[in-house]
Amino acid sequence: MATKNGATFVRAQLESILPQLNSNDEIIISDDGSVDGTLEVIRSFQDPRIRILDSESGPGITKNFEASLMASRGQLIFLADQDDVWLPGKIKIMTTALEAYELVVSDCRIVDDTLRTQNDSFYYVNKSGQGLIRNLIKNSYMGCCMAFTRKLKDRALPFPTDLPVHDFWIGLIGEMYFKVLFLPDVLVLHRKHGANATTSGKSSNQSINQKLVNRYRIVKNLFLHKYYGG
Repeated sequence: MATKNGATFVRAQLESILPQLNSNDEIIISDDGSVDGTLEVIRSFQDPRIRILDSESGPGITKNFEASLMASRGQLIFLADQDDVWLPGKIKIMTTALEAYELVVSDCRIVDDTLRTQNDSFYYVNKSGQGLIRNLIKNSYMGCCMAFTRKLKDRALPFPTDLPVHDFWIGLIGEMYFKVLFLPDVLVLHRKHGANATTSGKSSNQSINQKLVNRYRIVKNLFLHKYYGG
């Protein structure tokens, strides 16, 4: 998990995750200089499975997630936003699927700040699906819905320095080198509240030029990764 000034919703998110974990699991939280009490809320759980990485330099969301991934010790990795709610059974369902696949993606329900439903299916809204070319054209990979193996994590890290977004990169690395599964199950309530770090679940506010620049960076880095080892 990457956090930044997420005190309003991070308690509900952790309350939805912790009961699904085993005693030897961990939650790695990389904090990007929060000043609103986020860390106090997290520490109030007093749960030894939570590990906090305090990054006061403010590296941004991609580097923040990279820090948490670098610190992770498990064989299976789940990405989590600070303001969502995981539905019961998410970890069990996706862990079972990871026995046969290296990258597993679930659907999610888009909700507002009070968890009222805005869209029943991100897949439907986004026309999500598998395929390298398909996802280069329109990204289906949203971090809060993704889980993957350590083998994929090791292939994806470190992130290229000019990477526009982390989950897009991880998804495409999965498409290039591993077996990917899009589960039909809705396993996350993805909260959109006006202060999200990303626009997932809504139309992008990027210009056409910025989208083209980002695609160029992604394709360039995929080429370098494949032929020159990243």
